[in-house]
Amino acid sequence: MKVGSVEKQLEYMFRPKSVAIIGASRKPGKIGHEILRNLIEYKYPGKIYPVNPSAEEILGLKCYKSVIEIPDEVDLAVVSVPAKLVPTILEECGKKGVKAVAVISAGFGEIGNVELEKQIVEIARKHNMRLLGPNIFGLVYTPSRLNASFGPRDVLPGNIAFISQSGALGIALMGWTILEEIGLSAVVSVGNKADIDDADLLEFFYHDEDTKVILIYMEGVKNGRRFMDVAKRVSKKKPIVVIKAGRSERGAKAVASHTGSLAGSDRIYDAAFRQCGVLRASNFEEAFDWARALATLPPPKGENVVIITNGGGAGVLATDACEANGLHLMEMTSDLEDRFRKYMPPFGSPHNPVDLTGQASEEQYKGALLEALNEPRIHSIILLYCQTIITDPLKLADAIVEAYSEAKTKKPVVVNFVGGVECDKAMRRLEKAGIPTYPTPERAVSALAAVHRWARFAGHIS
Repeated sequence: MKVGSVEKQLEYMFRPKSVAIIGASRKPGKIGHEILRNLIEYKYPGKIYPVNPSAEEILGLKCYKSVIEIPDEVDLAVVSVPAKLVPTILEECGKKGVKAVAVISAGFGEIGNVELEKQIVEIARKHNMRLLGPNIFGLVYTPSRLNASFGPRDVLPGNIAFISQSGALGIALMGWTILEEIGLSAVVSVGNKADIDDADLLEFFYHDEDTKVILIYMEGVKNGRRFMDVAKRVSKKKPIVVIKAGRSERGAKAVASHTGSLAGSDRIYDAAFRQCGVLRASNFEEAFDWARALATLPPPKGENVVIITNGGGAGVLATDACEANGLHLMEMTSDLEDRFRKYMPPFGSPHNPVDLTGQASEEQYKGALLEALNEPRIHSIILLYCQTIITDPLKLADAIVEAYSEAKTKKPVVVNFVGGVECDKAMRRLEKAGIPTYPTPERAVSALAAVHRWARFAGHIS
């Protein structure tokens, strides 16, 4: 399949002008009802066609007995009917000229029903339709206001595409991103990956201007060579973060029983990911920490990292984390030390970490940050704050935003605030300003390290 053809085929799935919900239900709580309701309430602007032979109208929309009866072209069909009926439904979709199908229905390869899964793929290919699934919770694409899933409705728009092979985990993480105010460009449930797989989606998001980072929860791949070839090319332009389940022997067995995937040797996956520039996270918290930083920060132009803090303990923790994560703490020159001394009392430390001490004011923080941002020998900054009575966390957040906007050049800055409710509010203010902020020094360092690892692979750091 030529590069670009995948993008064109999946265009109908992510940017459809019309969607049919086959198996739409009148009963709240039923999957076919919830998908239809999500489409309507997420304000999808295209045409929506419920299909149910036993209903005249659902949620105020005229219902059709079959997809054939719809008096319009259908770009995307979302299929939620018993597995045994799916082949017949797909034949009707093919005759109608449907461009893409998302098969919600379970009961295929994941329970050993391999022949039925092969059959629906053959039908889809015969009619030149791309098939997502089966055994999925749907898909979301925020630029199109498309929520064709039975997950949470109010997904926040952003520039991280999230691909999940697990349904329940994917739905849970959708809700978690809303709670954490993490914006997404897409959520794609891939399930059994009978047709559309990770490599196809990487191809699409590689060209997608609304996606900056691709995050994948993966249990296994079916065509490892193609995945590596595509991932290596995509990683040069856009970071790919993967949570690969099945590290342990028992975990690999659980993967096989879940989606029918062959997990393979974990060491092989590790080596393959490194070779093609994929960043492997050990858990979803770490994965989204990295994705947020990668989606918002410019790549560093070099390896020199400086820590600015008001607490010696936080600085030591960050120093340890830098060493563990392969970040290079810059050796301070005497001229730089003299410049940083202007923003601290006599007992402060201008070395790296730059310790402004607990007496540091918002203005001193701003001054020190501006010095670091405007100094070309410094390539990335870790800013730490432990709440004190001297500073107001919200005013400090504003000072950090001001410094970042006033700086002559943009470079990666990650922030850690430790404190109470005011710190939590300040952190959210920084996030909204595009400055990734974390509740521990270690998480801030880990995120910056991911940015540096990607920048090395992509050639931003020579």
